[in-house]
Amino acid sequence: MNVLVTGCAGFIGTNFVYYYLRNHKDSFIVGLDKLTYAGNIQNFSNLKEEEKKNFIFVKGDISNLELVNYLFSVYDFDVVVNFAAESHVDRSIFDPATFVLTNVLGVQSLLSVAMSFWKKGDSWKSGKKFIQVSTDEVYGSLGPDGYFTEETPLDPHSPYSASKAGGDLIAKSYYHTFGMPVIITRCSNNYGPYQFPEKLIPLMVWNALNHKELPVYGDGKNVRDWLYVEDHCRAIDLVIEKGKIGEVYNIGGHNERENIYVVKKIIEILRNKTGDSKINESLIKFVKDRPGHDRRYAMDPKKIINELGWKHSFSFEEGLEITIDWYLNNLDWVRSVISGDYLKFYEKNYSNR
Repeated sequence: MNVLVTGCAGFIGTNFVYYYLRNHKDSFIVGLDKLTYAGNIQNFSNLKEEEKKNFIFVKGDISNLELVNYLFSVYDFDVVVNFAAESHVDRSIFDPATFVLTNVLGVQSLLSVAMSFWKKGDSWKSGKKFIQVSTDEVYGSLGPDGYFTEETPLDPHSPYSASKAGGDLIAKSYYHTFGMPVIITRCSNNYGPYQFPEKLIPLMVWNALNHKELPVYGDGKNVRDWLYVEDHCRAIDLVIEKGKIGEVYNIGGHNERENIYVVKKIIEILRNKTGDSKINESLIKFVKDRPGHDRRYAMDPKKIINELGWKHSFSFEEGLEITIDWYLNNLDWVRSVISGDYLKFYEKNYSNR
């Protein structure tokens, strides 16, 4: 099976490429990524030789119709998994236009090309699937009780979540209008290896190791449902294999934690692992809350559990320990990302391909 993975060099896309290649040795992946600040081609330096034979990287934008048409014509994709997205809420507040361009118009461009290759007259080629990977943030904010379900109305509160909701609705419209084989997945907060150090967990790990302040928005009691990235990858794999066309599947870890708990747990784990007494709670600094900061997210994954047989494997504390170990063993990767040196790696190894 030929699979197009867009946004492949980002955090979740990278983990999915590794997961899929190791669990589907007869499949071939074309990874497409325009390598924004959060996309790092050096992430794939740990691919095994046999995995490299089943993977090719292409630098490019999902909005580039000529490029995407070319890739479809060469590889005749069976599945598209669209991870490509601008994903940082804070950045969306300062630059909403970039988020709309990628997360809405880019999705529409990708859908239009896929449809042109998969639809012949009034019929569709069998076995094709377009997986639109989305977020729990499209649902808005929850009170202290209840969970987001697939029937929860969309109520995004930031330019980021609004743009993701727009992409979801475009994808849904292609299913209802044209019969396109679209499935939408919405996940809770992912964490794990290769996450860009602007997000909460890797930022706190890096700052703590360097004895810098650990900024926490508001009172720190915002709640997120944490999902270890490998559990997410396994869920998407099941959606590709068994998911029903036209459906939405929520993917959540039932691992709700307040942000301040997460930060304090990181401090505890790092101090125990490094023996560094300077890593302590005095580093925590409460800062002004960001605009439109949703209070709580929590997903009900009952549908994907009952229909597809998915179940999360990692508790939050187990996944956090694995994640921190990865960062401690890959500090050079973090330094490379922060300094931008990974761009030099791309120029040296991939720019002429």
